[in-house]
Amino acid sequence: MKIVIAGAGAVGTHLSKLLSGEHQNCVLIDDDDERLGTLSEYDVMTYNASPTSIKALKEAGADKADLFVGVTPEESVNLNACILAHALGAKKTVARIDNYEYLSNENQAFFKKLGVDSMIYPEVLAAIDITNSLKLSWVRQRWDVHNGALILLGVKLRDSAEILNRPLRELCGPEDPYHIVAIKRDDDTIIPSGMDELRTNDLAYFMTTREYIPYIRKIVGKEHYTDVKNVIIMGGGKTAVRAALSIPSYMNVKIIEKSSQRCEKLNELLEKEEAMVIHGDGRDLGLLEEEGIKNTQGFVALTGNAETNILACMTAKKLGVRKTVAMVENLDYVSMAESLDIGTIINKKTIAASHIFQMMLEADVDNLRSLMLVDADVAEFTAAEGSKVTKKPVKDLRLPFGTTIGGLVRDGVGMLVNGNSQIQAGDSVMVFCHEQKLNDLEKYFQKNAIW
Repeated sequence: MKIVIAGAGAVGTHLSKLLSGEHQNCVLIDDDDERLGTLSEYDVMTYNASPTSIKALKEAGADKADLFVGVTPEESVNLNACILAHALGAKKTVARIDNYEYLSNENQAFFKKLGVDSMIYPEVLAAIDITNSLKLSWVRQRWDVHNGALILLGVKLRDSAEILNRPLRELCGPEDPYHIVAIKRDDDTIIPSGMDELRTNDLAYFMTTREYIPYIRKIVGKEHYTDVKNVIIMGGGKTAVRAALSIPSYMNVKIIEKSSQRCEKLNELLEKEEAMVIHGDGRDLGLLEEEGIKNTQGFVALTGNAETNILACMTAKKLGVRKTVAMVENLDYVSMAESLDIGTIINKKTIAASHIFQMMLEADVDNLRSLMLVDADVAEFTAAEGSKVTKKPVKDLRLPFGTTIGGLVRDGVGMLVNGNSQIQAGDSVMVFCHEQKLNDLEKYFQKNAIW
């Protein structure tokens, strides 16, 4: 597959590195030669030119691209580059945007006519993850599959969990309402078998259905966790705005922002009912105490500095805040942040890259997420008529090592999968994939796939 990426910023660079590992034919265009130089060690062709130059787009192969991606910092450049690439012959285009208005169904249809097949707003995607995390204070990561028919929960296990030190075959039988699809233990990711056991400080990923979330909360010993009602957000950028607008109305939100000019803008963008804007430094302990940190259940650090966010969350925890969320854009800091036990970690570029990567797959994929803490992908595949997964029970499919099927949705109803389950055409199947290329896995779900 040929992919052309316009923009060697955070998202474009991360996506290029991912595609390099997938051995895709990838070209990265940027008008800054210095940014392109950081990719010299990867199997990516770089092209120093303007992404909106027709000559440059032709020379980069946009006319033959299976996928063209516009992810420069400038929304107008991304949209124009996608429109030009589509006119030249690119099969699919996706643009990073900053205008929430464009995401309405009507406007998406309008842009599709112009040649922009899909648009992503990373701050909106990050806000969804932040909101989901705050709704369940005891969960590190939550992902709703097929409108919530299936739920994936990442939970840090403490001594209070009643499911520790017992073989999983005793805990996750065919009749039990959850499956454990992965375990992160120190620096290792485990795709568990029936003989594996859960231990204190494991990060365990549970696949379940919505009605059993309270049961999961009980068995992991998190019933004493206070639900989030009061939230303090440090940093008033775009992500903070989108988060404040998406956080449920029963939560009280305060945004602490250092810039007085930005505070004025926040007051224009947000109603008082959506968030109270406070001018100050979120690292100021006196200010935090004055604003009720002792009575705050959720603290979200969204400044542009990863170190600041990590330290702020550590401080909030010491002050008694149970639920903390940190935006960590530097991937080198993610494992450190996890080892410091700061709570939920948000990384916009991995979220955005997952949505773009989904468009590369030829099988019918409704959703795709990268779980950076366990170096794995979770994909929602739709089984095609006559595809390999529909011909045998799951236990006989001989799925690649590091792959497990956690559940499926049939006629809108979520159900867990065991070895005897028979997948049917049209089922939406949740696949957990560790150290396995999704391009190799997707052929299991395609009709007439070549083996």
